[in-house]
Amino acid sequence: MTRNLSCQLIAMSSILLTLSLVGLGCHGHGGKEGAERAAAMDIVDTAVAAGDFNTLVTAVKAADLVSTLKSPGPFTVFAPTDAAFAKLPSGTLGSLLQPENKQKLASILTYHVVPGKVTAADVVKLTTAKTVNGQSLSIKTSGGRVMLDNAMVIQTDIRCSNGVIHVIDAVVLPK
Repeated sequence: MTRNLSCQLIAMSSILLTLSLVGLGCHGHGGKEGAERAAAMDIVDTAVAAGDFNTLVTAVKAADLVSTLKSPGPFTVFAPTDAAFAKLPSGTLGSLLQPENKQKLASILTYHVVPGKVTAADVVKLTTAKTVNGQSLSIKTSGGRVMLDNAMVIQTDIRCSNGVIHVIDAVVLPK
């Protein structure tokens, strides 16, 4: 049974590595040169350059978390795409971006951040990850897919100067 689990973890790591390499190409960071360029930028600059995280960057600015995510870290960010934010119920995002909801927005965003650099190879070995907001994300791995709460990891290991970004297809909400 242990050998079977090890084989599954190796296979999953290979799948995640492949997704990582494909994903880096999708965001203009393809190949060794592109990966080095991405690794030279911090988390915020990488998200801005990718072009698929405009809503996340807007929310990070509204919650005054830019300086935190530009600090040395390291951090692991499970980053929802613009399409992931679009799945939120109508009016939710607009409400969260209001100044009076800054603390709630910060709590949601910090629920997407884990202290330290947690690569895809590390994530597949976990069942939970304690986030910067103090709560833990649930991690489930099945059939070559990694789920964080209700979100699927769709791209992994985007290296940044102060950590790593994994792309998710939904916004995860703290309990």
